[in-house]
Amino acid sequence: MLPSLQKKNRILLACLLVLGLLSIMFLFFPNQSFHSITLASNWIRSLFGGFYLVLGLVILVYLLVIAFSKFGKLKLGNDPAEYSTLSWLAMMYSTGMGAGIILRAVQEPVFMMQNPGIELEGSKLIHGLEMTFYHWGFTAWAFYGLFAVFIAYLLFVQKKNIQLSHVITHKQVDSIALPIDLLVILTTVFGIVSAVALGIRQLKGGLDFISDVELNFSSTIILCFLIFGLAITSSIRGLKRGIQLLSNLNIGLTLLLLAFASLQTDFSHLVSNFFNTSIALIIDFFPLSLAIGDFNFSEVFLSDWTYYYWAFWLAWAPFTGIFIARISKGRSLREMILGVLIVPSLGTFIWFTSFGTSAIELIESGLVSESAFENVFTATFVLLNQYPLGSYAVVLAVILLFGFLITSVDSAIFVLSMFSDLERINPSTLHKWLWGSLLFIFTLGFLVLGNFSAATNVLEAVQKLLIVSSLALALLCVVFMVFFVIRLNKKPRA
Repeated sequence: MLPSLQKKNRILLACLLVLGLLSIMFLFFPNQSFHSITLASNWIRSLFGGFYLVLGLVILVYLLVIAFSKFGKLKLGNDPAEYSTLSWLAMMYSTGMGAGIILRAVQEPVFMMQNPGIELEGSKLIHGLEMTFYHWGFTAWAFYGLFAVFIAYLLFVQKKNIQLSHVITHKQVDSIALPIDLLVILTTVFGIVSAVALGIRQLKGGLDFISDVELNFSSTIILCFLIFGLAITSSIRGLKRGIQLLSNLNIGLTLLLLAFASLQTDFSHLVSNFFNTSIALIIDFFPLSLAIGDFNFSEVFLSDWTYYYWAFWLAWAPFTGIFIARISKGRSLREMILGVLIVPSLGTFIWFTSFGTSAIELIESGLVSESAFENVFTATFVLLNQYPLGSYAVVLAVILLFGFLITSVDSAIFVLSMFSDLERINPSTLHKWLWGSLLFIFTLGFLVLGNFSAATNVLEAVQKLLIVSSLALALLCVVFMVFFVIRLNKKPRA
């Protein structure tokens, strides 16, 4: 037990040291920090941008091969499924996408329609939706699914803890286990903090919109404190009494908001756009994934969108993957993979079809200007406010955003506590308090980093930091995939 305790302390102390130093840099030297991140991000995008594209496609194919191979029948543990299918999917979706679908619901489809990045022969509306589907669909969930497979296998088949260094079977892996696990945890923290910082910025935008007053930066700090306080409380209550309840509530509010948006336009248009866009995505998926042929986008476009998204999903993948693995106990490997890839993607497609179609039709009808939805932090609120009872829908969207942020932070605290409290699948309260406090401090530092100049720098800082922090994990994914196949073939199967 003592070696394990010492190992736990090493991982936790290393994380505290690195994140503490970065928080100090962001809080007290935001200008210099932003400049350094920008230089590193530009260098990585110029050298490894194409690698991100190929990696996303390879991971998706890799998971499908495992799902439909003989390994797909492998059951994750001997017990029946711990959660109902509905709760399982609700927790998965709330953690995996959450606040992001409110942030981009309107702005991205409209931007992609107005700025296609390539020569178009078909419908701009379908292209706008197709690009949004692509960025938020199968490949995004494939990143999550990959880590869910690794962790679920370690936890429920090999009965190990969640350290990803266990995936590598080489004899000398112990000498590099700490750097690997530290890298995974730090990348996870960067992804979580980036998403929460964006969500808090949008939440402030929603409150600004409702009150018609520009709130100052102090209000952002108060929102951050409130979200983390509630998230820590929920995480301490545990999965069933905290995260599951919040996730089910979030999905209920999501469906209510989706119904409101869908009722504002011709339902036949929504159905037609959904199926036409889905078919277009399937037909174009391989050239789109490799940015070749008709989808030979510029380096600037790819850097601002696809490279950033792939880095974002990758940064969230260990955290979301671990959470998905934890709630998938009792299911088969195939059921988990297909559940992760298909159901959340289809839900996301329906969401963006409804909001994107509504926004684009308003522009085309001349009811709003072409620039009405340019601001990513207020675009969704602007759309909802165009309709009868829209002010109530805006309040609902703000409440939903608040709930999604709490769920994401709640889940993050739980997962990171599992990382540091290695022997427990249900980590101790002390570890939850430590990670909750650390995430809060680091998020504050990141909000300061993104606020030192224009407000839009929050998004720009997120894009740059994630591309920098995700590179090492992207390279490590290839190693994990190779060794996991070796491990599958060596391990006797149930």
